[in-house]
Amino acid sequence: MKITPIGIWGGYPNKNEATCAYLIEQDGYRCLLDCGSGVVAAVQNYTELKDIDAVVISHYHPDHVADIGVLQHAAMVGMQLKEWNVPLPIYAHDKDKEGFASLSYKGVTEGRAIHSDDTLDIGPFQVTFCETDHPVYCLAMRFTNGERTAVFTADTAWKDELVPFAESADLLVAESNLYEKYLGIIQGHMSGNQAGKLASEASAKQLLLTHLPQYGELSEILAEAKKTYSGDVSFAEIGKSYQL
Repeated sequence: MKITPIGIWGGYPNKNEATCAYLIEQDGYRCLLDCGSGVVAAVQNYTELKDIDAVVISHYHPDHVADIGVLQHAAMVGMQLKEWNVPLPIYAHDKDKEGFASLSYKGVTEGRAIHSDDTLDIGPFQVTFCETDHPVYCLAMRFTNGERTAVFTADTAWKDELVPFAESADLLVAESNLYEKYLGIIQGHMSGNQAGKLASEASAKQLLLTHLPQYGELSEILAEAKKTYSGDVSFAEIGKSYQL
């Protein structure tokens, strides 16, 4: 399993970059996790759009779905040129009826509903889900190929249920949007300290910090994570391939 961060920012993209998204690959199968602002442009540094086999969406905030529309336009052009295999499946929860309906477009993309208790086979991956603590309904995701496991918290405040969900993950990709001073003030997100705590309590083998803020000294977030997790921890690095 190869995981490549496409973007690492929360809320909106930093200049010339993209919001939080990941390309997950194995044996030629490519799954895009989230598709927010700047993702369609950025992901083309690592794959042609027509070679993306599936998209999975954690929730419908713009920094996770803003580029769905332009991805659909790319698929429509690809269909007209007979270069794409359509429809492209886009997996997401259906609790936002309008948001879910928008995922199906003119036969080139097809929304497929996911639920927190589902176990889905998406290409070579078995994927399970866990509801997070966020202002809108959002799902964390656990991808396994039978040998290695990657867990993505998506957007969430601290939630005890995430500990067993992330148990023994080879890679935990945890949102770390908050500096410690904003805990209790900004809702629905974790701090670096909490991301480290989650990795430690779940016995994760490696921790990547993501969904980062564009302000402040990011080194403070990493330092806080290291206080609660003694393992391999770093910021997710755009374009770096993490092999599991």
